[in-house]
Amino acid sequence: MNVIHATALAIESIAPASAPKPEPQRGDILIRVGKASLNYRDLAVLSGTHIAAATLPFVPCSDACGVVEAVGTDVTRFKPGDRVVTCYIQGWRDGRLKKEHRMRTLGGPLPGVLQEYLVVPAEDAVAAPAHLSDSEAATLPIAALTAWTALQEGGVRPGDTVLVQGTGGVALFGLQFARAAGARVIALTSSAEKAAMLARLGAAEVIDYRRIPGWAAAVREASGGQGADIVIETVGSTLEQSLGAVAFGGFIGMVGFLGGLTVPLNLRQMIGPNIRLQGVVVGSRAGFEAMNRAMVMHAIHPVLDRTFAFADAQAAFARMKAAAHVGKIVIDVDGTGEAR
Repeated sequence: MNVIHATALAIESIAPASAPKPEPQRGDILIRVGKASLNYRDLAVLSGTHIAAATLPFVPCSDACGVVEAVGTDVTRFKPGDRVVTCYIQGWRDGRLKKEHRMRTLGGPLPGVLQEYLVVPAEDAVAAPAHLSDSEAATLPIAALTAWTALQEGGVRPGDTVLVQGTGGVALFGLQFARAAGARVIALTSSAEKAAMLARLGAAEVIDYRRIPGWAAAVREASGGQGADIVIETVGSTLEQSLGAVAFGGFIGMVGFLGGLTVPLNLRQMIGPNIRLQGVVVGSRAGFEAMNRAMVMHAIHPVLDRTFAFADAQAAFARMKAAAHVGKIVIDVDGTGEAR
């Protein structure tokens, strides 16, 4: 089968290769991969700044949608022909995250999804929402589920104010899920074009963080002086401002590190206002399935950026590194374009 191999921890090392087609064992499903999508995490793995990948060469990328081609013995959860989406954390099916789950992630240290065929346990995949294309469904495992989990952990309720940062996958999913929950969304962005798109998705207020670098005060003003009940913090280095923007007793879901891994912290910003700050690591399979039910009910569609051919995977990673995307970058593994 055709695969994409990274022979070093560098985007330039990504290239098409070949490998034996895998076979499903007991409890496994063999997936013919249709589409894959990129996350910042995939870029971080290739840069060597994130969790260690498998022994080089390794297959990058964590999120995919495809069709079950064959099943191993004792599999009743899926049958050949079913469309499925992989779970990023293999083995986390419900309940709280355990330490051992952190080493069972696709795209490093486990092999990734940029390959024509992929074998995973049947218990570590979910049915693709019927209203989504393969490209759309491929965007769900990390970005969508992270946004969903952050809002659930924050206890989102109708009438809450939610702050999202930028126009990456997590932020856009957070906006859509918050609106579906009846919350009011304030979004940060850097251009009038992006602001218009955020407004179309339902953002009540959009703040240009380039024009207003001290945006915490602007968030408070836009929320009637109270601040945001829930902040989905995707940048990391902006935590100090998020603490200034969150409401008394509010919640900050720390989900990303786009701006770096270290940040100064004024503890009084947390202690006095009784702020809850929590790291969010994607979500369980049960959470994934709950999110998919909500997406079907509210007819939510992911925002897609560009689709790259399988052989152009290096260009897809370069687009992400340049931060030129709005929404999710997709790689066309099976070469069928946007067909379902």
